[in-house]
Amino acid sequence: VQVVVESGGGLVQPGGSLRLSCEASGFTLSTSIMSWHRQVPGKGRELIAYVTSSGLTTEYADSVEGRFTISRDLASNTFYLQMNDVKTEDTGVYYCKAARPAGGVIWGQGTQVTVSS
Repeated sequence: VQVVVESGGGLVQPGGSLRLSCEASGFTLSTSIMSWHRQVPGKGRELIAYVTSSGLTTEYADSVEGRFTISRDLASNTFYLQMNDVKTEDTGVYYCKAARPAGGVIWGQGTQVTVSS
């Protein structure tokens, strides 16, 4: 079974940092395009950042460029989102997604991030 499981969400103050993890099983990260998405109530999921299967290309949404960083640990098969200098508008449910080479898509269950003082 191919699954991804997010963790690391929680409450953080504005200007603080948080690291989200996405642990994959049943497949390897190097065979998928991995991405983080954010959803707030009443809106669709917004693409935050992604990395290609080769790991050579990463892209970020303008809203997080320079503050968030994605990375992969192939040894542990875990995908990360490092969130620095967070803002109240970063609040939302964060989802990890794997786009498989055969066309399938795997979504995690999401992890809540709340930025508030």
